[in-house]
Amino acid sequence: MREQELIIYREFQKEESSLLKDMVWLMEHYKEEGRTKKEKAALLYSCIHRMLELAGNHGFYGNLWHCYLANLLVNSENSYSMACEVTGKTAGTINKAVLHDITIFKELFDYDFSDMVRTLSVEAFELILDYAGGDDAGRVYNSRIRDRICALAVQFTRDHTPQEMKDTLTGFYKEYGVGKFGLHKAFRVEHTEAGVEIVPIQKIAHVYLEDLIGYEIPKQKLIENTEAFVEGRKANNCLLFGDAGTGKSSSIKGIANAYYEKGLRIIELYKHQFQDLNAVITQIKNRKYKFIIYMDDLSFEDFETEYKYLKAVIEGGLEKKPPNVLIYATSNRRHLIREKFSDKSEGRDDLHKGDTVQEKLSLASRFGVTIFFAAPDKKEFQNIVEALAERHHLAMPKEELLLKANKWELAHGGPSGRCAQQFIDYLLGRKGNTCQ
Repeated sequence: MREQELIIYREFQKEESSLLKDMVWLMEHYKEEGRTKKEKAALLYSCIHRMLELAGNHGFYGNLWHCYLANLLVNSENSYSMACEVTGKTAGTINKAVLHDITIFKELFDYDFSDMVRTLSVEAFELILDYAGGDDAGRVYNSRIRDRICALAVQFTRDHTPQEMKDTLTGFYKEYGVGKFGLHKAFRVEHTEAGVEIVPIQKIAHVYLEDLIGYEIPKQKLIENTEAFVEGRKANNCLLFGDAGTGKSSSIKGIANAYYEKGLRIIELYKHQFQDLNAVITQIKNRKYKFIIYMDDLSFEDFETEYKYLKAVIEGGLEKKPPNVLIYATSNRRHLIREKFSDKSEGRDDLHKGDTVQEKLSLASRFGVTIFFAAPDKKEFQNIVEALAERHHLAMPKEELLLKANKWELAHGGPSGRCAQQFIDYLLGRKGNTCQ
């Protein structure tokens, strides 16, 4: 079968490749003896079902068969596609192998299903040839990525030759990248049977820096460091510390959304996954993207020793940290590791007390940029509440709004941006609330 003749574009996920295999089998055998017409029709109905599920999960529209094939090509991380995302067109014999594969894909794109549909009496196949999707982008891609893949599928049908189709695909790799890192902005780390895997986060919060009211100086420091990083200039690991609920994590999410188009990607890593850091860095160090490894709410008790491993990876190990990787962390603690008066006490059973203190401070010193987020005072808290109420079109007299807000923060941990947002959510969720 034709898909078995592929050279470069051979490795697809099992579920995706099974659909390709079944469709190619039907193309080649729908008229032949062997399996009954009913069995072949049932297989085609199964393929239709899988393509409709693909549309629901990915948000695809138009010709779903073409979208499926385009999705295979843009997600195939192979030697050619990964070279093209960095340099665009590449030289060498590999181009002949790729053209061989694209010739097969061109045949699949141009295949006329009319006779198959008539022979097997499966008129429902028409559903996937001009599918109208809903407004939802689906669970896998955001609307921007979904539209790019659907547009690529349309362009492939306009390409007259395999060479033109190959050029179109090469241009896509150069402009948007390939695979999960090209199509997604945020990731988490998971352990699978194959080892450490970087997995896309399908639904990242749509938080933007301008949504964070106030904190202009901390935000500007974060922006300056991040812009230097994505533009290829020298940048530092960054620690955002301060009071709870002041927007540290929201600022990182805002950075992820703001600089995605410039090639920034975020990988979230938890404290218990520090042993996976080297494996993560190995997977991303040769990609064209800039990666921020994000550690939220980072802190250690004095008996926890994972920080020593993290310290070595950040700076101090024999292997140089790749220039496309930075570490951003948030914490309520400035020095990250719990310190006690006994660390400096004369009665402590420690011959070198100064060394003990320096050991605990050394992790924080690995972050070249530290940004403080302080809890707002009463006036700043009221300004945040007013701004959020206006943003949500909440109709309530100012005096009543601020009086309720002051009562709320007294009962909910004190003034903070998070507390203000929770108060507004409470008002919006009440029955009979009035919004303009």
